[in-house]
Amino acid sequence: MFQGLSEKLQETFKKLKGKGKLKEADVNEAMREVRVALLEADVNFKVVKDFVAKVKERAIGQEVLESLSPAQYVIKIVHEEMIELMGGATGKILISSKPPTVILLIGLQGAGKTTHAAKLANMLKKQGKHPLLVACDIYRPAAIKQLQVLGDQLNVPVFSMEQESPTKIASESIKHAHQNGQDVVIIDTAGRLHINEELMGELRDIKATVKPHEILLVVDAMTGQDAVNVAESFHSDLGLDGVILTKLDGDTRGGAALSIKAVTGCTIKFVGLGEKMDALESFHPDRMASRILGMGDVLTLIEKAQESFDEKKAKEMEQKLRKQEFTLDDFLDQMQQMKKMGPLSSILEMIPGVGKQLKDVQIDEKDTAHIEAIIKSMTTEERRKPAVIKDSRKKRIAKGSGTSVQEVGRLLKQFEQMQKMMKQFAGGGMGMLGGKKGKKGKKLPGFKFPTV
Repeated sequence: MFQGLSEKLQETFKKLKGKGKLKEADVNEAMREVRVALLEADVNFKVVKDFVAKVKERAIGQEVLESLSPAQYVIKIVHEEMIELMGGATGKILISSKPPTVILLIGLQGAGKTTHAAKLANMLKKQGKHPLLVACDIYRPAAIKQLQVLGDQLNVPVFSMEQESPTKIASESIKHAHQNGQDVVIIDTAGRLHINEELMGELRDIKATVKPHEILLVVDAMTGQDAVNVAESFHSDLGLDGVILTKLDGDTRGGAALSIKAVTGCTIKFVGLGEKMDALESFHPDRMASRILGMGDVLTLIEKAQESFDEKKAKEMEQKLRKQEFTLDDFLDQMQQMKKMGPLSSILEMIPGVGKQLKDVQIDEKDTAHIEAIIKSMTTEERRKPAVIKDSRKKRIAKGSGTSVQEVGRLLKQFEQMQKMMKQFAGGGMGMLGGKKGKKGKKLPGFKFPTV
C-alpha cells in the first residue's frame, strides 16, 4: 500500500537533504513534486491543495530556512500535517457503560461487510468481549450462511431469523444478547450495488429501532475516490461514527485513506489488510504517516509480535540459546510463529530503513513452505543433531519433502552458520542476552537476543 506515493515522497525529500541550506525556491519545487505525488495517489484534489498550502506556509518560515537541518524540518512538517490529514488521533470503538454495545455495519454490496463483521468480532473477542453477530442481510444469496460459517470458525454466536424483516431481526438480537450475556452486538446489514432510497430507508429504520452506539461504514479502498464519495453520501444521510477501509493491502495508491477524513469528517477506525480473520488493524494516523514517509512502523511490529508469540515459549527459547541447545525443531517453531504475524514483506516494511533497502527484493513465501517441508521430513534425531545427515539421508529428506538435495544442503549450511552466530552471542557476550557482563566485562543494558 502507498508504494508509489511513498517512493515519490522519499525521492523528493532526498533531493532536499542534498542541499546545505534551503531557499524558498527549493521548498516551492519540493511542494510541486509533493502535489503531483498526492494527485497520482488518487488523493482528492481539494485535499491536496489544502495540504500543500499548509505545509508550504509552515516550511517557508524563518525558523525552518535558518535551521541547521532544514530538510529534516520540512519532513517533520509533512509528517505532522499528514497525521492531521488522516484524523490525528486513533479512532476507537466506544464501548457502552450499559451492555450491549450495538455496532451497525453498513456499506455497498461487495465492500466486505460480512467478512469484516466477523473480523471485528474476532478482534473484540481477543480483547475479552463476548460478541454476537447478527445476520440482517436477507437478500444476498448465502449471506446468512456465510456469517454462520465465519461465526463457527471463530466460535462466535450468530443470531438470525431467516427471512424476517431486517428491522425485526436487529431488534430481537438485542433481546437475545441481554438474555445470553453478549456485551457487543455486531449487525451485518444488506448492501446494494449503488446507494438508493430503499437501502437508506431500511438502514434508517434499523438505526431508529436499535439506536446503535457505533455506525461503521465498510468501504473498499481499491475504489479510490469512489470510496470517499460513498462515505460522504452515507454520512450525510445516516451520520457515521467511523469507517472500516478494506483491501488497503491491495491498493498501492492509498488515496482514499488520505482523503476520507478531510472530505467527510469521518475517522477511519479500522483497516482490512488481508483475507484472514485476524487481518484487521486499528488505524493509527501517526504510524501510517511514518510508513508512507519511509520511517517504518515499529509500534505495530511490536504489537504483532506480542499477539503472535507465546511468552512461555519465548522464555524457553532464551534458555536454550543460553545453553546453546537451539535445534531445527526450535527453528521450525520460530518460523511458524513468525508466519502468524503476516507476510514477511509487510513485516520488513515496518522496520525503519529496511523496507526502502529491500524494495526491489522479491520475497517468495514458498521458500518458508519448502523449509517447513524439509524439517518435517527429518527424523527426531536428525532435527536435534543435523551433523548426522549425510548424502543418503539428504536424498531421503529431499524425496520426502518434494525438494532437491541442494535445497536440503543449503538449509543445513544456513542452520550451521546460525548456530555459530548464536554461540558467539551466548559465549562471547552474555551481556547481549540479558544486560549482564560478558567475558570482556562489556555491558549492553536492556538488550535481549531476539527469539524471532
